[in-house]
Amino acid sequence: MFVTSAFAQESAPAVEGAGTEGQTHSGTSAPAEAHGAFPPFDPATFPSQLLWLAITFGLFYLFLKRVVMPRVGGIIDVRNDRITQDLDHADRLKKEADAAVAAYEQELVEAKARANTIGQQANDAAKAEAEAARKKVEAELDQKLGEAEARISSIKASAMKEVGTIAEDTASAIVEALVGGKANKAEIAAAVKSVAR
Repeated sequence: MFVTSAFAQESAPAVEGAGTEGQTHSGTSAPAEAHGAFPPFDPATFPSQLLWLAITFGLFYLFLKRVVMPRVGGIIDVRNDRITQDLDHADRLKKEADAAVAAYEQELVEAKARANTIGQQANDAAKAEAEAARKKVEAELDQKLGEAEARISSIKASAMKEVGTIAEDTASAIVEALVGGKANKAEIAAAVKSVAR
């Protein structure tokens, strides 16, 4: 077991004349003035501590400079390259997305224009068809009206013709009833015609 001189001092017997029989640890006796200071704080060990500090710091510095810093620098460079590539890729994707949005908006405008054109053409065609159908119906109605007017005039003419005959027959019957004989049909017809004008 490793025993410091300070620990050996405390465990040594206080009796001076006892000799070596009373000591529990042999060969651990040290001068009394060296037992009071903690070794790292002992001014006698400062030069060796400073030497080992400088050696350790130098080795640690060389280790950092030759091993750790190149690896950290390489990792940082790789990350910078990856970030730059990711930013370039994101920029490229953004440009593609912007181009796609612009193309979509252009197609949407063109589709609206085509839809308006098609709607206007359909509206014009529907108006033209409606106008043609209206004209056809009007022509048919005019024709039917003309036919009806012709039929009415023929019916009127035949009715008027028959009215004349009826009037002649009626006048003849009235004259026969009043006069008591047969009336002259030619005179009655001339009289009815003169009244009808």
